[in-house]
Amino acid sequence: MKTPTPETIAAAAQCLRDGGLVAIPTETVYGLGADASNPQAVLRIFAAKGRPADHPLIVHAAGAESLEYWAREVPEGALRLAARYWPGPLTLILKRGRAPLEVTGGQDSVGLRVPAHPVALALLRAFGGGVAAPSANRFGRVSPTRAWHVRRELGDRVDMILDGGPCRVGVESTILSLAGDRPVLLRPGAIALSELQEVLGEEIAPPSTPVAIRAPGMLASHYAPETPFEVWPAEELRQRAEELAQTGRRAAILFIDPQRCGIAATPDLLPFPMPAEPDDYARRLFAVLRRFDRMGLDVLLAEAPPETEAWQAVRDRMRRASC
Repeated sequence: MKTPTPETIAAAAQCLRDGGLVAIPTETVYGLGADASNPQAVLRIFAAKGRPADHPLIVHAAGAESLEYWAREVPEGALRLAARYWPGPLTLILKRGRAPLEVTGGQDSVGLRVPAHPVALALLRAFGGGVAAPSANRFGRVSPTRAWHVRRELGDRVDMILDGGPCRVGVESTILSLAGDRPVLLRPGAIALSELQEVLGEEIAPPSTPVAIRAPGMLASHYAPETPFEVWPAEELRQRAEELAQTGRRAAILFIDPQRCGIAATPDLLPFPMPAEPDDYARRLFAVLRRFDRMGLDVLLAEAPPETEAWQAVRDRMRRASC
């Protein structure tokens, strides 16, 4: 792992030019980056992750001026959203411009975003091109929010890891498609649907809307720890924990409200408090799942978060992780 300095940033940019893979810190999660204009380098991402070739990647760029290169027929709404939220945790799906089909999973659409992390932006500027980057983990598993998560999971399949510290957001970007007849929210994230609608000035279809476009994070099972993961309403969580304990199985219990859950620690039950604020919860979720994954437990339990818009991204990740 490399501490970001002008020298290591320059070395990482050269690694990308040479067709290498670089793990990059962003504000959301760590990404596994390759030169987006180099199909052979992009294919290395799929091999390193064990990712299906038809599962598209997101192109990361240093600024919104790249929209006209990677995409075509860019709508005015995309420019407004980019001006408001870039750099930031928003991915826009647009009609494909010059993005190779290896990046788009064979689709005529492409995902684009400008990350809000100083190390990622420094690398993108030094590199001078687009970087295709999914999360830097094995396909379908928990996304990394620390550099050592990447090293532990991918090891020497990555040519270089830039250590930018913990990720500030902690869950992947909001994905909004503007490539079809109407805007569709494909993946919830830190930017809420209501905020996007206000800027866009038109209604956005929710994630449950059937669409032909494939995008990262849309599979029913995703973000999953190795340990079986279950999400329960607060009023049912204690009963489920006691059932597990009676059968001799060990479990960690992630809870928000200690009053409602009321689970005491025992050798087999490990209650763990989680933040009551959705942004704080999101920031910690993946790191906590990885922490308990290393403990050899039989089950991970979690209290279901509130059914409000602010918790939508957390609910989405927990639902997919528990499938």
